Amino acid sequence: QVQLVESGGGLVQPGGYLRLSCKASGGTFSNYAVGWFRQAPGKEREFLAFFNWIGHIYYDDSVKGRFWISRNNAVSTAYLQMNDLKPEDTAVYYCATTGLLPNPLTPKDYIHWGQGTQVTVSS
Repeated sequence: QVQLVESGGGLVQPGGYLRLSCKASGGTFSNYAVGWFRQAPGKEREFLAFFNWIGHIYYDDSVKGRFWISRNNAVSTAYLQMNDLKPEDTAVYYCATTGLLPNPLTPKDYIHWGQGTQVTVSS
């Protein structure tokens, strides 16, 4: 059973940055695609980025150029570097993993989810 634990969220001022981490345990991390999502109050869970098992990376247009996904299979951890944060980036951020899907873009494509970490962008 794969378990995911996010960390790194917090309160940041507009224009600031945060780096989220997603530590996985169980399974073979290098075989998974890893995705990042967020969910603001009253809104649907929103796809941000994925990094699949063969190294393909994809970003939603809403975060392209500001957010960067990476992974370190040696420590079973994925990261989301978030720069130039805006108040509209305020949400709970989730990481998720799935198997050998080449382009996992929706929540239903993912099998395992973390508990989420709160990001609040406010002055």
